[in-house]
Amino acid sequence: MKKLDWYILKKILVTFVFVVGILELIICVIDFTEKNDDFIKNELSSALIWDYYLTFIPYIASLLTPITVFIATVFVTASMAAKTEIVAILASGISFRRMLVPYVIAAVLIGSSSFYLNSFVIPEANKFRLEFELKYLKDPFYNTDKHIHIKISERDSLEDYIYMYRYDVRRDVGSSVTLETVKGTQLVEKITARQIDWDSANVWKLKKWQKRELKEKKEIITQGDELDTLLNLSPEDFGNKDRVWETMTLGELNEHIKLQTSRGADDVHIFQIEKYVRYMSPFTVIILMAIGATVSARKTRQGTGFQIALGFVIAFAFIIAFILATAIAEAGTMNTILAIWMPNIIFAGVAILLYKTVPR
Repeated sequence: MKKLDWYILKKILVTFVFVVGILELIICVIDFTEKNDDFIKNELSSALIWDYYLTFIPYIASLLTPITVFIATVFVTASMAAKTEIVAILASGISFRRMLVPYVIAAVLIGSSSFYLNSFVIPEANKFRLEFELKYLKDPFYNTDKHIHIKISERDSLEDYIYMYRYDVRRDVGSSVTLETVKGTQLVEKITARQIDWDSANVWKLKKWQKRELKEKKEIITQGDELDTLLNLSPEDFGNKDRVWETMTLGELNEHIKLQTSRGADDVHIFQIEKYVRYMSPFTVIILMAIGATVSARKTRQGTGFQIALGFVIAFAFIIAFILATAIAEAGTMNTILAIWMPNIIFAGVAILLYKTVPR
C-alpha cells in the first residue's frame, strides 16, 4: 500500500467511527429519555443501567454499520472531490479503479469485523440485553398460541409427536394433550390426557390419561389418573421467542434451525432469515461503499451538501428494499435466500452502472 492508500483508508475509518459514535450518542439519549420512567419505577441502580447500555450500544452499531459505512464514504469522497483531490489523483496517472483499492480494503475490514461480531460476540451480549428488557421494560409474557404441534423425537423408524390445545407459561401446564408414536404412516401408540404438568429434568406428568397401543390386530387400552413420562421437551420451548434469534451465535443458530426443522416448526424460516442476513451484511458493506464512492467522486456545482443528500436518498432506498425483501422472505412467497439477497443484487447492479458513468 502506498501513502495515498493509507491516507484514504485512514480518512474512511476515522469518519466511519465518528459517524457511528454520533448516531450512537443520539440514539442512546433518545432511548434513555423514553425508558427513564421504567428505570425509576423499577428502582434500577446506575450500574445495572450502565451494563444494559454497554450491550445496547454494540447492538445498535451492528444495525447501523452498512448505512454508516455508506454515509462515511460519501462524506469522505465528496470532500476530496470538492478539494479537487480526486482530479489531482486521476491527473497523476492513477486510474479510478486503482483509487478504489483503499475503499475495498476498508469495506473488507469493516464487513469482516461486523460479521464476526454479529455471529459470535453481539449475540452473547444480547442475551443480557433482552433478558433485561423482558424483566424491566416490557409486560409479562403470556403464550397465546393454540393448537401446538411439535415433533419431539425420532428413534429407529419411530417418530414421536405431541399436540396441545394451549400451554400456560405461568404454571407450566398444557391442556388437551395428545402424544402419538408413528412408524411410517402407521399409528403405533397414542396417549391422550386432559392436562400435562412440568415436573423436572424433562419429566412431565400426564393427568387423566388414556393410552392406546396398536399391536398387530389387537388394541390395548389402559388409563389412569397420573403418569410420569420423559419427553425431549422443556418449558423453554414455550417461552418468549421475541427476537430470541438475536441471542444465538452462528453455531447455536445452526443447531436451532436443525432442531426446529426436525420438529416441523412453523417459525424455522425466521431463524433461517437471521442466518442469511448475517452472511449477506458484509457484502452489503462492500456494495454500499462502492456506490458511495462512485456517486460522490465527481465534483459538482451543487457542492458537497448535494452529494451527501443524494447519498442519504440512496441509503434510505436500500433500507426500504431490505425491509421489503425481509417481508417477502417471511411471507414465504419467494425463495428465502433469493429474497434476502435481492437488495444486494439490485444495488450491485446500481453500483456497476454508476461506476461506468464516473470520469476516468
